[in-house]
Amino acid sequence: MKKKLLLFDVDGTLTPSRKKIEKTMIEMLEKLHYNQNYIIGFVGGSNLEKQHEQLGNAINYFKYWFPENGLVAYENKEEFYKSNLLDFFGEEKLQSFISFVLSYIANLEIPIKRGTFFEYRTGLINISPIGRNCSQEERDNFEKYDRKHNIREKMIKSIKREFQELDLHYSIGGQISFDVFPKGWDKTFCLNHFNLDLFEEVHFFGDKVEKGGNDYELYNDQRVTGHKVTSPKDTLKIVEDMLR
Repeated sequence: MKKKLLLFDVDGTLTPSRKKIEKTMIEMLEKLHYNQNYIIGFVGGSNLEKQHEQLGNAINYFKYWFPENGLVAYENKEEFYKSNLLDFFGEEKLQSFISFVLSYIANLEIPIKRGTFFEYRTGLINISPIGRNCSQEERDNFEKYDRKHNIREKMIKSIKREFQELDLHYSIGGQISFDVFPKGWDKTFCLNHFNLDLFEEVHFFGDKVEKGGNDYELYNDQRVTGHKVTSPKDTLKIVEDMLR
């Protein structure tokens, strides 16, 4: 009998934004893990260390782990695939890109800046105008400020103008940052690791499903049934309805 594959975004879908998973979600994942009709996995832009920090021991309920949009892939806790962003950019172009981004942030006028504005990951680059070292309160305040002033959106437009020759995709996710990666390296990349004909259905749960959000492409993929959520509570409700 074919099983259903359920794929989950992490931040804002399984956990409150940049916070740890709550007990009710852990209990739901445990039910799915032991249910013979389902196979579950998570796919997010962050690296595995950050995802593990949020999911805790509940990470072990997932058969598939897809950090960095699936550019790094695990099955049953074993890594079986890893891509390399440097092969796409080349060192010279990568350094030029980094220099432009850091110069832009240096000249950016926003209420506060902290540290770690740029993270080079295996399959993507994460850029934060405020810096990832900010507190949760500062995150929340920046998110409100960004909604009003479109800081991230304006920054993306500037980078696009500067690097028109690169076939890059820009995806706003979470509260304070956005991801940059080659086109096709969005969350739909994780589907490359499956023979989808082996599954009865494929479902994806995400909160950033609007155009420009980092769940948009996978949510709208014709091979997938997408579920828009605004919080982990929404995720719980939809899954509980499926389990009835």
